[in-house]
Parts: sequence; structure tokens; C-alpha cells
Amino acid sequence: MTPFDLAGIEKQLSEIKKQAEAGDFWNDHARAQKLLKKRKRLENEVEALSAMRTDLEDIEVLIELAAEENDASIAPEIQAAYEKWKKDFEELRVKTLLDGEYDGNNAILSVHAGSGGADAQNWAEMLLRMYIRWAGDKNYKVKIMDLQDDSEGGVKSATALVSGEYAYGYLKNEKGVHRIVRISPFDSSGRRHTSFSSVDVMPEIDDEINVEISPDDLRIDTFRSSGAGGQHVNKTDSAIRITHLPTNVVVSCQNERSQHQNKEVAMRILKSRLMDLAKAEHKENLAELAGDYSQITWGSQIRSYVFHPYSMVKDHRTGAEVGNVYAVMDGGLDYFINEKLKQKES
Repeated sequence: MTPFDLAGIEKQLSEIKKQAEAGDFWNDHARAQKLLKKRKRLENEVEALSAMRTDLEDIEVLIELAAEENDASIAPEIQAAYEKWKKDFEELRVKTLLDGEYDGNNAILSVHAGSGGADAQNWAEMLLRMYIRWAGDKNYKVKIMDLQDDSEGGVKSATALVSGEYAYGYLKNEKGVHRIVRISPFDSSGRRHTSFSSVDVMPEIDDEINVEISPDDLRIDTFRSSGAGGQHVNKTDSAIRITHLPTNVVVSCQNERSQHQNKEVAMRILKSRLMDLAKAEHKENLAELAGDYSQITWGSQIRSYVFHPYSMVKDHRTGAEVGNVYAVMDGGLDYFINEKLKQKES
């Protein structure tokens, strides 16, 4: 079945609906939830393909009408409709590239400030805002799981859950080092500064995926939550930090209302992190993971955001450039995301 095979998608959807009508459908709750999630995705695909087919037929009718009546005044309307159809088609075509094992999952996105004090922490905060704005434009939900801010401003590190269809598929290539070049607002001399922050992206692992982690491999610490977060913050030692001893991977959560909830969320993040590591290291299981994975790899940056002496955002992997850095910082990331995904075709 090809991504644009409407008949094939409808057939697959019909088979899932038949399974959902079976009397024993909910006997396996995890499997049922997975099938319902797939059904929703297929229904969205059918709706999108059907709408595009209808729009194309409408354009054809307009063209025939203009030809029959020799009416050139309809041309702008035809052109506008075609440009919209072409844009929708391109979005759908890019979505067909999201065929990785976890591309349809929610994403766990982390931002870490590099060295550089207030400048780097301010840059990390700007990046976090950029992704939150992007997610909002996609109608995705964002929940801050952990936020380590600084009393003087900015963010040392933050972890957020981005929930929505294909959130991980779109965000997965944002992983890497991001560089900013600007006149520092923290430099009284008005000099140009370069700062770095690292972005990490993992798929949220579904509950039905069993990840075996030995309790002996974990160190669990509690600490007092910090930063804005409601009345429950700074009252008790409810925040949780979990260290996976074989790999030195550390995750934390402080924004839930109880220690139990924070521990549950932190474990989910840890499982996702270790699964992602195992895949990156080509390991068959988590027990094979060993070594210090706690440090951020500060390799070559994937993208530069230049505010001075000119305005430009450039992705160093694809060569994609945008002249309006402020539009990108307001969440305009789709061009860069799509260009990286399209590299898969070449």
C-alpha cells in the first residue's frame, strides 16, 4: 500500500473497524488502544486525501469554466486555489516520510544551556519558547516535565513532553547543537557574542513496550522543587532525580504534584532515553549499554541563528536558509524540518 493509495488505506481502516466490533476487543487493553490510535491516524489520512481530491476537482471545474466562457478574470482565483492545493500536497508528501518505528509517537524534548552563563541560559530559554510556539501552531500539547532555571534569568535545562500525532517524527532531527550570534543583552559594551545550547529529542515509549530496568541499576534521589509551578512547589521534597548507574544517564521531574507522580514520569523519561541510546548504539538490549552517557556531545552545530550583523537562520546539514530570524524564533520551523526530512528521498 502506497501513502497515496486511498483505496488501500480505506481497506485497512475497514479491517480495524471490524476488529473493534469483536466482543473480545477490550480483553487486551494495550492492543485495543494501539489499534484505536492507528484507526484515528488512518481516518485522518482518508480525510486529508479526500479533501485534496475534492479541491483538485474544483480547480478543474474552474479551469473548464474559464475556458468555456473565455473569462480571464477567473485566473487569479484558479492560481490561488492551485497554490493552496500544492502546499497541502507538499505537507502530505512530507508526512509520508515519517515512517520510522516511533515517528508517530509523542516527543520528549530537552534543552540544555552550554557554557557561557547568562547568555547561554537566555539562549536555551529562547529555544524552549521557539519549540513551544511551533508546537502550538501544530495544535500539539506541551507539558513541562522538568525546568532548571536560574535566579538571574534563563534556563539551565528543561524537559518537555510534546504530545500529538507525529510529534517525534517532526522533531527528531532537531537533536543537536544550536548556535546563536547576536549583540549580547548582558554585555554593557555591546559586543557580539556566540552562544550554544543543545537539544535532545526522544520518542515517548508506549506503555505496552516492556523495558526491563533492574532496580539495582538505579539511584533515586529526592529534592525540593524550584521555580514557578504552583502552590505545591517549594513545600516538600517531591522532585525526583533518577540516575541509571551503568550509563550515568540522569533524568529528573519536579512539575507533578506528588513524589509518586514525579517518579512515574521520570521513569518513563528514563525508559525512553535508554531505548533511544540502545538504538543509537545498535545494542540488542539495555543490559549491553555501559559507559558515561551523561555528557552532552558538543560536536558541530546543526543550525545557526544570526541576529547580528545580519538576520539569518541557516541549517548546516541541508543548506536551508531563512532571512527572518524573528519569524523562526516565533515557531517558524517547518521549512527546516521539512527540508531535513526530504533529504531521506535523495
